[in-house]
Amino acid sequence: MKDCLMSIEVREDVLTPALAARFAATLDREKFDAEAPQAIHWCLCTPEASTADLGPDGHPAGGGGFLPPSPLPRRMWASSAMEFFTPIAVGRVVKRTSHVLDVTEKSGGSGKLLFVNVQHDVEADGTLALREKQTIVYREAVAVSQPVPEPAPAPEPSPNRGDGWDWQRPIAPSAPLLFRYSALTFNSHRIHYDLPYARNEEGYPGLVVHGPLMATLLLDLCDRELGSNRLSTFAFRGKAPAFVDEPLLLCGRPEGQDIALAILGADGRTVMEASASAN
Repeated sequence: MKDCLMSIEVREDVLTPALAARFAATLDREKFDAEAPQAIHWCLCTPEASTADLGPDGHPAGGGGFLPPSPLPRRMWASSAMEFFTPIAVGRVVKRTSHVLDVTEKSGGSGKLLFVNVQHDVEADGTLALREKQTIVYREAVAVSQPVPEPAPAPEPSPNRGDGWDWQRPIAPSAPLLFRYSALTFNSHRIHYDLPYARNEEGYPGLVVHGPLMATLLLDLCDRELGSNRLSTFAFRGKAPAFVDEPLLLCGRPEGQDIALAILGADGRTVMEASASAN
């Protein structure tokens, strides 16, 4: 594992007008021609593993790229913390420099866990645009002893689940939204588009909404409420999975310069918690 701490990956990309238009269309926003909204960086410098090098779950086999090889097959993006320095404008050349900060093995209620902390420095035309510290968790395979029951119809949202939140935006992520986000980020993890795999191999009742998609929706909520590129920091942590067509509630509450954020499931559970600070 020590060797992976010395590994550095550098990727370059260009924020093209076409990518900018597809990003805006995915979020049902107006097209932008200048500075991109905060979250566009997850659609740039994406993985480029060949199809032949993908594992059974659709991720690059063995971790992929500069990430350490892991005997634990299930990979999950657990959390991220970002500092924003300058917006990324359409047409900019983007360079992302990534390296592994540390690797920690643990045991939990679900079995063995491997935590990998990674830092990404994202530059636009040579200027540092943002720095992200990301935690990736590898978990043991799920033993699915029998077919998972067909998912029940999504419950009606509780009328009180938004109490205490000043900003509220309901959304039910659809299969086309999940597909488009997978395409934007070149993410071939099968839990987001292959229902038989998600149910029978990973034990989920439906297609899983991407963690970074939910984080993007929270950043978009801040954009709608405050205006574009107003945040100086943003951090999120996944708390529970969310599934396709589930009625979710995006929530925000300004607290001075800080902002508390969350996504609540139809049953009131916290799917994602987040925090931000505004410029």
